[in-house]
Amino acid sequence: MYNFALLDENSKREIRRSVLKAIAIPGFQVPFASRELPIFYGWGTGGLQITLSLIGKDEILKVFDQGDDDSVNAVNLKRLIQLTTGVEVTSDTQSATLLQTRHRIPEQTLTSDQVLVLQVPMPEPLRKVESRETETARMHAEKDYGKMFVKLYEDVLHHGEITLSSDYPVLVFDRHLMATTPIPRWDVPKLDQAENLFLFGAGREKKIYAVPPYTDVEPLSLEDYAFRVEDFSNKQCVFCKSTESYLNEIPSPEGAGQIYACSDTDFCQKNRNQ
Repeated sequence: MYNFALLDENSKREIRRSVLKAIAIPGFQVPFASRELPIFYGWGTGGLQITLSLIGKDEILKVFDQGDDDSVNAVNLKRLIQLTTGVEVTSDTQSATLLQTRHRIPEQTLTSDQVLVLQVPMPEPLRKVESRETETARMHAEKDYGKMFVKLYEDVLHHGEITLSSDYPVLVFDRHLMATTPIPRWDVPKLDQAENLFLFGAGREKKIYAVPPYTDVEPLSLEDYAFRVEDFSNKQCVFCKSTESYLNEIPSPEGAGQIYACSDTDFCQKNRNQ
């Protein structure tokens, strides 16, 4: 017989306390005692622990991976959560109250009644420029992010532009540098002044952080090399004809060139049904 939402009540209370602290200090990485779960690290144990700690019996749950509701990761996480809670599961973004994701934020704007939990492989944005944990802690405390700007400048020198395609660093509330997880740059602007709560969980690294509603989130950039999202001009989804969504490049069935499809399967399906 499983406990409701698998985790014991003391574990859930400890995780909820960490979540509350993360909400109170936007972008700050709060340590927590990550629990063992019947899934591998890298499959979203941090995000799953947050979901299991917050979920209630009346929740409507949506889990998706890279925008897809039917990926292996999404299906198995949904199965585990539903098995231990009995909550309703949906693929409809708008009807879900609690959403868990890896690598994407939904195309449809979330509301204040929804919470989005993101699975995090590496919560420390400064790891790209500094390997020592004590030093990254000092840099955050002093808001010393010069090395990250140097990293962006070196990128421009070598490639002529900032080439970070995912996990783009952002400054939250003009204070803490934060890792956005492997979401594409397309999704980064959705964090700024959003109505909903974003929660980030890293199981292996034992960190939780958050972006509360209506919080300023600014992508790091250089004065003459501003942040920009992926360019999908002159491209459209082969299924729903959308030109306003993040597109995945897929092989053409005829073998002639590439075609594009919406990453967000729910968004694509709704467009086709209109």
